[in-house]
Amino acid sequence: MTVTSGPAPTAVLAFAEPPEAVLDAFGSTPQGLSQDRAARRLVEVGQNRLPDPPRRNPVLRFLAHFDDVLIYILLAAAVLKAILGEWVDFTVILVVAVANAVVGFVQEGRADKALAGIATMLSPDADVRRDGQWRTVPADELVPGDVVRVGPGARVPADLRLLSAAALQVEEAALTGESVPAHKAVEAVGTDAGVGDRSSMLFSGTIVTAGRGEGVVTSTGSGTEIGRIQTLVAEVDELDTPLTRQLAHLGKQLSLLILVMAAVMLVIGRLIHSFALDELVSAAIGFAVAAVPEGLPALVTVTLALGVQQMARRNAITRRLTSVEGLGSVTTICSDKTGTLTRNEMTARTVVTASGRYSVEGLGYEPTGAVRGSDGSDADLASHLDLAAFVTAGALCNDARVVQDDGRWGIVGQPTEAALTVLALKAGAAPDAQRIAQVPFDSATKFSATLDEAADGARHVHALGAPDRLLDRCTRQRTDEGSVPLDRAWWDAVVDELGAQGLRVLAAAHRAEPDATGLAGDDVHDLELLGVVGIVDPPRPEAVTAIADCHRAGIRVKMITGDHAGTALAIARELGIVAGDGPQSDDEVEVLTGGELEAMTNEQLRRRVRSVDVYARTSPEHKIRIVRALQAHGEVVAMTGDGVNDAPALTRADIGIAMGIKGTEATKEAADIVLADDNFATIERAVEEGRRIYDNIRKSVAFLLPTNGAQSLVILVAVLAGLSLPLTPVQILWVNLVTAITLSLALAGEPAERGIMTRAPRSPREHVLSPSALVLVLFASVVIGAATLGVYVLERDHLGSDDARAQTSAVAMLALAQLAYLFSCRFLGSTSLTWRVLVGNRLVWVAAGALVVLQLVFTYAPFMHDWFDSAAIGARDWAITVGGAAGVFLLVEAAKAVIRRSVRG
Repeated sequence: MTVTSGPAPTAVLAFAEPPEAVLDAFGSTPQGLSQDRAARRLVEVGQNRLPDPPRRNPVLRFLAHFDDVLIYILLAAAVLKAILGEWVDFTVILVVAVANAVVGFVQEGRADKALAGIATMLSPDADVRRDGQWRTVPADELVPGDVVRVGPGARVPADLRLLSAAALQVEEAALTGESVPAHKAVEAVGTDAGVGDRSSMLFSGTIVTAGRGEGVVTSTGSGTEIGRIQTLVAEVDELDTPLTRQLAHLGKQLSLLILVMAAVMLVIGRLIHSFALDELVSAAIGFAVAAVPEGLPALVTVTLALGVQQMARRNAITRRLTSVEGLGSVTTICSDKTGTLTRNEMTARTVVTASGRYSVEGLGYEPTGAVRGSDGSDADLASHLDLAAFVTAGALCNDARVVQDDGRWGIVGQPTEAALTVLALKAGAAPDAQRIAQVPFDSATKFSATLDEAADGARHVHALGAPDRLLDRCTRQRTDEGSVPLDRAWWDAVVDELGAQGLRVLAAAHRAEPDATGLAGDDVHDLELLGVVGIVDPPRPEAVTAIADCHRAGIRVKMITGDHAGTALAIARELGIVAGDGPQSDDEVEVLTGGELEAMTNEQLRRRVRSVDVYARTSPEHKIRIVRALQAHGEVVAMTGDGVNDAPALTRADIGIAMGIKGTEATKEAADIVLADDNFATIERAVEEGRRIYDNIRKSVAFLLPTNGAQSLVILVAVLAGLSLPLTPVQILWVNLVTAITLSLALAGEPAERGIMTRAPRSPREHVLSPSALVLVLFASVVIGAATLGVYVLERDHLGSDDARAQTSAVAMLALAQLAYLFSCRFLGSTSLTWRVLVGNRLVWVAAGALVVLQLVFTYAPFMHDWFDSAAIGARDWAITVGGAAGVFLLVEAAKAVIRRSVRG
């Protein structure tokens, strides 16, 4: 290994080499580097900090939001309006375009914040040995080859290869997903060991929970594991949501249609009807303004914003508007296990002694729940001396304590020890003893021991640790009849049984030591085994229900965790992610490990990814590969997680979901949605909300487009027929304005349709407008346009109205026809000829009232006559337009019935 800019080329294999070889490779010794050599190396490799990501110029970022075909047409129309001096039209069009850009600009920057969140995990200072002397230096001055020491509570300042370790345990959950601290040792591990299995390494940003250690720095800055994750976050491309892609596709189609029709209109108007050029230009602008649904971006934004508020009330905080709708199209949820599907709170579940088996109720660190015997009755300690001896030993050989903060139960100390503390509280044990001496837990011996003196003066050694190690030190076992010789084979079978259930197994033992005054590791022998306990990070009960609901909704749930395969599979079965009876054939595999994923090509993974629901011992790269493989099948993937190791996959997924309470800042910043209650069940409710919102967007688009379609048809027909324009461009903008601020927003408040969570997820390739909805839009455009043109011709040619009155009647007809069509759009898939169309959405009536008021102002306010060339109309004109609106409603309902029959047939 040679030192270069960044980590050494083979530094990643330091975990597989002995400490002496690593020191030699970095030109260092156990006494560390000299100050001069460290300074030179700092110049060579750079500071130990994560580099700032490149950022685009804010002006360019803002201008990028105008890069849309529909916006181009709007801006061109605005420029032409300015040239013609029609400033009201110019202002309205420009405001819509700029507002859309502002919303997009504000939503940006999440990836940059995610990188900043990762940077906050680095340690500010480090204890380093230079010139043989320990000193504290800024962590960003560390270089490969430095010798660093860490102790309890310290944040590891760089990636280290251990040189020495004493009972060293490190919290790596944010990096690896492990639910318990990792035990560290000096011994090298295999070259194929994943990050979670590299027990000879300490990783930058992780926290020492117990013990002490010294190590040589192997990687700094972007070369560390956490730096590599930052690079993954920066390199991952974010995907547009299905709605974003569909709206872009719709915009291109509309733009092409608008340009073609405008060109046809210009040619026919000039060659056939010999219209003046200025008239044709004005008509073309009017046609473009009429045809472009400039209210569509605002409509979608408002609908999504209302959905954001609704989701926030259900504990799902949305950081990106379009992700609200994206949730509704999710087909697969890839979830981290620790802290997401489980509580990340180790809990004793089963106690086995030589005389009986006990089940423990309750979840997490809250000390409530009963301990029951095999017959289901409460196991009081007075009549179950075997249980009393076990929980007493577990409570005394233990430094963890349970605390309550703001109504939430937590711990101080090791999670596995805390599980035994909570077990003692549930059982009602309160041992009164004083600790005389102790042997701390050591990863080499895998047990801890204490010498305790009871209130009566009796002294006992209590030991707690791995069953195989304690069984080796036991000669007898406790039963109801007293102490009997140890039945090793029986206990091995019990341990295997509990392990097969995904439980972490600990054993407790003791021995009377009436004259002992101290304790050493060699003193822990000839023990009496008291029993074993099975501990688990329990599934969230609400997650079990939510997963079942997801399955009913056609959504697959996959667990991707850094935990061991056996534990992951057991929890997955308990959650209902996989069937409890195992694979149906030898070809089926229920779980894939990170090592197996490494050996697979991307094509092999794509073939397997949909059939496997549990992935264990995974790294950040594995999670991204899994997400990409699913997306290659057209799946819309939501990825949940709480650790920094989840951030790259959250960024790559269609929808990234972070835990708000236990999630790291880096994960929250990379996510689209943050769960305020860390509850997987909230995802299921958010999916339901996403489906409702998408339904409402479809209804809103189906409602909005006929407004533009009818207006453009009126102008197109008038030009083709050689008529004067029934609507001026400014009157078209008026109708667009009042429908955009009133009727268009009403459908955003529609409640969820019946059975919304029992239908399959929609295809990501499905268009916003289905073929049947498109037929309805075209039919409604023709009907509303015909009614508007008919009223204009009727008023001008048959009822003797002047042009201003005829145009005002046409505007009223267009507005009221839109109101009638609104009621039809409330139930696109069923008839609106029902009393239900009048209830369930208060916004509809608010919007209808606002429309009527605004239309009355348009018709009768003198200043509106000056601005929009309108005129007052009489009762006869209103009767004609109201009757026409009723006719539009009935014709649309008839068309809906025909469409429904054709779809079913």
